[in-house]
Amino acid sequence: MSKTFKIGQIVPSSNVTMETEIPAMLGLRQLAIPDERFTFHSARMRMKKVVKEELAAMDAESDKCALQLSDAHVDVMGYACLVAIMAMGHGYHRVSEERLAKVAADNDAPAKVVTSAGALVDGLAVLGAKRIVVVSPYMVPLAELVVDYITHEGFEVLKYRTLEVGDNVAVGCLDTAALPGYVKELPYQDADAIVLSACVQMPSLAAVPLVEAMTGKPVLTSAIATTYAMLKSLGLKTFVPGAGALLSGNF
Repeated sequence: MSKTFKIGQIVPSSNVTMETEIPAMLGLRQLAIPDERFTFHSARMRMKKVVKEELAAMDAESDKCALQLSDAHVDVMGYACLVAIMAMGHGYHRVSEERLAKVAADNDAPAKVVTSAGALVDGLAVLGAKRIVVVSPYMVPLAELVVDYITHEGFEVLKYRTLEVGDNVAVGCLDTAALPGYVKELPYQDADAIVLSACVQMPSLAAVPLVEAMTGKPVLTSAIATTYAMLKSLGLKTFVPGAGALLSGNF
């Protein structure tokens, strides 16, 4: 008998990628493991420009979104904005996850809660990575903030490449095919892993197998890390075909 899991996402209002890439990955998984099925449900926080002030205002709406998703009795909630969490200070993903889980529990609809920020750093740890290179779309001040957050979690960022796109809709329209070229600009040979998209809105899934083949390194994205964290929180095998080393089923 098949079992259905309800996947909830708290997303910026201008984000479209997480509601594309996570269903795509779990759809591929469903083809391989047909007795597990997934439905997808979202609540939105207002954000158009990727600047610190808008990110903080957006984060303040996350409790309301968690409450709305808990009304649907989702099994897991993913807070799908990496930079919003990281902009709130070191370790904030733990604070956010605990608070949002309490919102759901207080509504008599407990749910697992993951954040893309926490999922990324946890995913790097699962891979055993210490030294990494990073690609992101952010303006330089936010890119530096993200690098600082990751460094504070115990990783060495050898170098990063950021595209300096401030409009979040434009981030969602960036060309995935350009990502391998950005990686070639980085000292990936010295890295243990490559963060191909340190942003949930920058499309990257289609480039992951190409970059892994090109570099011989494990490649991680915010969406892949979030999917791994969701599957792990549900007690399911962390496997999605074609979605990189972390979702190979070996971790």
